[in-house]
Amino acid sequence: MRKFSISLPSRAFQDKVANILKSLDDAIALNSRTNGYLEDLLLSRYDYLFNKDGIEPNGVISDIGEVIGGATPSKKKPEYYTQHGIGWITPRDLSNTTDKFIAHGADDITQLGYDSCSVRLMPAGTVLFSSRAPIGYVAIAADEVTTNQGFKSIVPNDDIGTAFFYCFLKQNKERIADAGSGTTFPEVSGRTMKSIELVIPDKDQCAEFSEWASPILEHQQVLEVENHKLKQLRDTLLPKLMSGEIDVSKVEVPAQPNSHLYEN
Repeated sequence: MRKFSISLPSRAFQDKVANILKSLDDAIALNSRTNGYLEDLLLSRYDYLFNKDGIEPNGVISDIGEVIGGATPSKKKPEYYTQHGIGWITPRDLSNTTDKFIAHGADDITQLGYDSCSVRLMPAGTVLFSSRAPIGYVAIAADEVTTNQGFKSIVPNDDIGTAFFYCFLKQNKERIADAGSGTTFPEVSGRTMKSIELVIPDKDQCAEFSEWASPILEHQQVLEVENHKLKQLRDTLLPKLMSGEIDVSKVEVPAQPNSHLYEN
């Protein structure tokens, strides 16, 4: 291995390539950090409005949202699966991403797969909650999606909204996990999920929170999409720059936007 010959680019060439890639990595890091600030802001506002001590629960999840489970089409039928079909999410898909919004997992299902089992199509804005292996991943459906049986997702009532349920599940996932049962591994059943106690939010206050939270959620989704595009660009550029297919001397590195937010 030590004697293996390679064509080593000049240091100036290496530095130029590194600067180009670093500019993309910096933009990705800044987007991620901004998204984290927005997440903290969202959850803090929720806690201030709804997560108050000393108020006894007066309802359960099923009073203000529909709890929906999932299913898995037979893995023995390859015609049930595709790369471009109906979005089908598993807990593993959420374990492989830090994104809040999701529309597709590693595999989609076909219409045949959908028709073969009890899986249900849920609307955009559904809050996905992994109910086993492990319990507690929370995400928002960016489009119509289905899930496997590892979820107990919630379609919020119209007067409650996505933002409230997303924050409620994020702030109460440990309590919900503690309610799970099972001999092999803990699992939260549909019945248990429906019966999780909470304080029914005031509808006017909930509407106000949804209106306030909507631009935050929209901006977070935009930042996630932008990061996916930046990562794809970075991974596409590297081999083209190294091979000389793209002349590094003609690539201009843009200034970092909002540089005052970026930590060195």
